[in-house]
Amino acid sequence: MTVGTGSPAQARSAAPHAPEPPPVPDPGGAPQPHRGTAPYVPGGDGGPGLGIDPDDLPDGLVVADETGRIICFNAAASRITAVPGDRALGRPLDQALPLEDLKGHRWWALTDPYGGLATRSGQPERNLLLPGGREVLVSARYVRSRPTGPVQRVVVCLRGTEARRRTERSHAELIATVAHELRSPLTSVKGFTATLLDKWERFTDDQKRLMLETVDADAGRIKRLIAELLDISRIDSGRLEVRRQRVDIAAAVGRHVHAHITRGQSPDRFFVRVRPDLPDLWADPDKIDQILGNLLENAVRHGEGTVTIEVAPTTATTDGEKGTEVSVSDEGPGIPEESMGRVFTRFWRGSKRGGTGLGLYIVKGVVEAHGGTITVGRGPRGGAEFRFILPVGTPAHLL
Repeated sequence: MTVGTGSPAQARSAAPHAPEPPPVPDPGGAPQPHRGTAPYVPGGDGGPGLGIDPDDLPDGLVVADETGRIICFNAAASRITAVPGDRALGRPLDQALPLEDLKGHRWWALTDPYGGLATRSGQPERNLLLPGGREVLVSARYVRSRPTGPVQRVVVCLRGTEARRRTERSHAELIATVAHELRSPLTSVKGFTATLLDKWERFTDDQKRLMLETVDADAGRIKRLIAELLDISRIDSGRLEVRRQRVDIAAAVGRHVHAHITRGQSPDRFFVRVRPDLPDLWADPDKIDQILGNLLENAVRHGEGTVTIEVAPTTATTDGEKGTEVSVSDEGPGIPEESMGRVFTRFWRGSKRGGTGLGLYIVKGVVEAHGGTITVGRGPRGGAEFRFILPVGTPAHLL
């Protein structure tokens, strides 16, 4: 080691029908059908809202009046349902949107928003079908002028299912990855322990030690995988806790380099440069070890040549807050430009040399939990370079 410094059929109407309302402005201020161009959202009192155009909303918005006829059908609703807005406006809600549940039951007949219980305030989001099998996520709110009074408006929110499908695919990939990664070490643990229990007396002490060391190493792999899964769960839910203490980042780098040398890497494989005048860094020491461990393991496993680790003081934010910058680079082929944007996503693998593809996703989550940033690029000698910046994070009572 060198050290230097310097994201169906039509249903019968469940709403009372009234004659088609004439498209003439009511001098009393009653809401007229919205055709997706005027900046109008029905307000709580039937008057104009905040001047927001429904077409600006990212989700589908459908509003029916007290007769059950549609008075608002925004552009997103047209896109999601493939129903043109001019065909929907003025029609009964159940005819414009003949929704069915996944068992083929007519949803408006089941929910009966206008004739049902007067204590209901709406319907939670659920997956429903339009004619032709188009899936949409639908939720509804029943607007009443007073508690238990008649329904004045039904406000329906529509969303596409693409985001949910992406989440489901991500979960399926995660389960498949976990099953794959657990199978190998568990098979090894089960095989060696069964062999030892069945034929203990036949093995020498050295053979027993070798098998037990293999079991211990595989149990360690399982433990690390479970820890990764817990970290992903906390990152995705925003519950990753950071327990700040004063951290000697230079010493932490030294420990990780020494661990790689102990496991058989040449000392000449690493070059560490620590710049002077580093600010005191307050961070979670276990999570700093997690960041450094993943980045160095990534450089050693997937990179080539010398692995350079540089620690330097920097300005962490635009307001001038001090911080610490750490870069880890190698001399390998690097990461293709077209892959740079996917490096910190789940299951990204830079090569076929093993790994779950979860490490860099976790690293990014941990760095951001500290208020820092991490980037990837090409190093000075052509390999991959990961650079993260952490604000000093000084506790308020020490300021």
